[in-house]
Amino acid sequence: MPTIIIKEEDREPLQAWQNSTGIPIHIWHVFFDMAYGISFNEAQRLIREGYTLPTKQTFQAPGGATTEKSLYKFYYHYGYSLSDAVEEPRLVAKSITDKNGHILPYVHFENGIMSIHEEALNILREIRNAKG
Repeated sequence: MPTIIIKEEDREPLQAWQNSTGIPIHIWHVFFDMAYGISFNEAQRLIREGYTLPTKQTFQAPGGATTEKSLYKFYYHYGYSLSDAVEEPRLVAKSITDKNGHILPYVHFENGIMSIHEEALNILREIRNAKG
């Protein structure tokens, strides 16, 4: 199921930037063939009211170090549909070899075209008009 993700470590800096600029933040998460968005204010409300709880995820850096981070995963139905693929990207196998010789494979997306939905455009227009 698609989710929109915010790291716990990013919440405070995002909130501070939004407060200082007065510009509403929206988090967008693009998948292979679709994309979803959620307003940062809505994400904060869902966290505050306990609808979205943190999960722990371990990340591995190319140098081999691992870090555990708290993430908030918002199910797509809490957000809005941002876009769909018009032309799917090409999947290309790539890898990183760290200083210890460990090979970290990953998939790289190349090309592809997405069309933004009218709902998402309307949200952007609302933000622009509120600022105006």
